[in-house]
Amino acid sequence: MIECQRMTIELREDAFSLLRSFLCEDEYYLDSSAAYGAGGAAALDKALDLFLQRPEFGFVWLAYDEGDPAGVCIVCLAISTAIGGMVAKLDDFFVISSKQGRGIGSILLQELKQELRDRSVLRIDTSVHLQNDRAQRFYQHQGFQQLNEEKLACVL
Repeated sequence: MIECQRMTIELREDAFSLLRSFLCEDEYYLDSSAAYGAGGAAALDKALDLFLQRPEFGFVWLAYDEGDPAGVCIVCLAISTAIGGMVAKLDDFFVISSKQGRGIGSILLQELKQELRDRSVLRIDTSVHLQNDRAQRFYQHQGFQQLNEEKLACVL
């Protein structure tokens, strides 16, 4: 059985472990990480603390399979002038390799959508590496539409 929930202080180590795996293993993240200003474990630690201290900016969403950490994603909140309300930016979506292909990512996203609807969030935005065909198919299957845009980053 898959259960999803927000990261709390008690679940912080699970979030750290899953996200550390993503940041170290995901070939598509690694391909772009320099442009993102990747700061490794220290930056991840700071980010998790910020999510706990400033929940109005977003949260970490976790999936557990039979009580074991199985998946994670980052949700940042913003205001959109296009839709006239709150939107969520979905980032660092990850299911551990030994649990992929079992529907955990779909459940993680379905339950996240409901959580966001309950908070009156009107849209979810995400980005996918241009060569990550599997992720593009996953998101399109989940109702995401491809935009005629390319994501850019500028580290300050």
